[in-house]
Amino acid sequence: MGLEEDGLMPMDEDGDLDAEEQGRDLEAWERAYAEDRSWEALTEDASGLLLAVDITQQQRQARRRYAASKGPRIQRGIIRYLFIICDFSRAAAEEDFKPSRMGLVANCVEAFIREFFDQNPLSHLGVIVIRGGVAKRLTDLSGSPEAHIRALRANLECSGDASIQNALDLARGYLSSIPTYGHREMLFLYSALSTCDPGDIMDSINACKKANIRCSVVGLSAEIYICKSLCERTGGIYSVAISESHLKDLVLEHAPPPPAIAESAVASLVRMGFPTRSAEGGVAICACHREVKVGGGYTCPRCKGRVCELPTECHVCGLTLVSSPHLARSYHHLFPVPAFEEVSVTLLPNGKNESLRLCYGCQQELPIAGSKAVAGVRLECPRCRQHFCFDCDVDSPGANQEEDMEEKKRLEVTATVVHIVGFLSNYTMRICRFNQRLARPMETIAFMLSS
Repeated sequence: MGLEEDGLMPMDEDGDLDAEEQGRDLEAWERAYAEDRSWEALTEDASGLLLAVDITQQQRQARRRYAASKGPRIQRGIIRYLFIICDFSRAAAEEDFKPSRMGLVANCVEAFIREFFDQNPLSHLGVIVIRGGVAKRLTDLSGSPEAHIRALRANLECSGDASIQNALDLARGYLSSIPTYGHREMLFLYSALSTCDPGDIMDSINACKKANIRCSVVGLSAEIYICKSLCERTGGIYSVAISESHLKDLVLEHAPPPPAIAESAVASLVRMGFPTRSAEGGVAICACHREVKVGGGYTCPRCKGRVCELPTECHVCGLTLVSSPHLARSYHHLFPVPAFEEVSVTLLPNGKNESLRLCYGCQQELPIAGSKAVAGVRLECPRCRQHFCFDCDVDSPGANQEEDMEEKKRLEVTATVVHIVGFLSNYTMRICRFNQRLARPMETIAFMLSS
């Protein structure tokens, strides 16, 4: 009995091609809607009905998370040395995050680098990638965000397995030589579900703990025991992202300085230099790149060496070079802005409180009680009683001009005192060197007279 008698007709090659093309079109159609993942923003009530997105509730939840992460006023490390370690193994090629895990990690790291140096102007950062079971250092610890971003964008390749131990040993080798006043940290962006290590990884974890290195991990897959153990032993934070926006939030949470470790929280004086800006038309050899450059740059007050940017360490004498604004901005974490309070306002018919319609910071319209024209929360500064919107809550320095001026003057005085101390220290050192040079011919003259 043939296939024709059973009513089954053989499918020709054209039919196979049409089915495959239809399948590919269907996958492309699904991917077009899967990129934005709009269904993740939908919420349901107890009966299963869809609820509208409540912007006000979302902003309140974001403020609660920010307040919880801010915490009380505690001692923090304002001079940080951090290696951000990116997992570019074959697991980073997965497309569960759009455009891919590797592409999303690169975007998040770029945003993190800019935010890191904005909040930590005296700190240094380096980039390490894990690829093919080997950890490779892309950039050394420095204060140049553009150099880190360029190096990362030029090495977007994923292959092989991931090795946490190799990354720990490589980063620990560079962080072990950091002075005691610097806070040593590692931040992993890990995509794989396993680690391929050449030895016992627990030895590397214990070595990092002994060196007071704080290791944190942000995972892009499921929770892994070894990553959780690494964070618990070194005092870091382990979290797993569930979406693209959640990953960015988790990474940016590591930008503010963490609490200082009790063993390394001893107060110590750090010698710093305040270099002068070189003339625009001057020609000098740059100590950073070891080449001749024209114009710009800064001159070290101790050895007269030239560097391209601040903050950095002089490559000739090792002096930490900063500017007064960098030092003043570092006090932002020591004197935080008080939290704003949520309020509700109804406009009066006579227009007496018409000024409360707009945000004091950005002049955008604020939500009014009983009106649905603008959604969100209205916040009030406890000092000056001015009203702000949600976007200005985190970034606003406060609207009380008198207290802000006092704070600014205090920071300027502190920076000026540090500048004067550094100048006197360098001047005293020059006098000592001059006396040493002058003492040699005087000893010779005294010997000749005595003979």
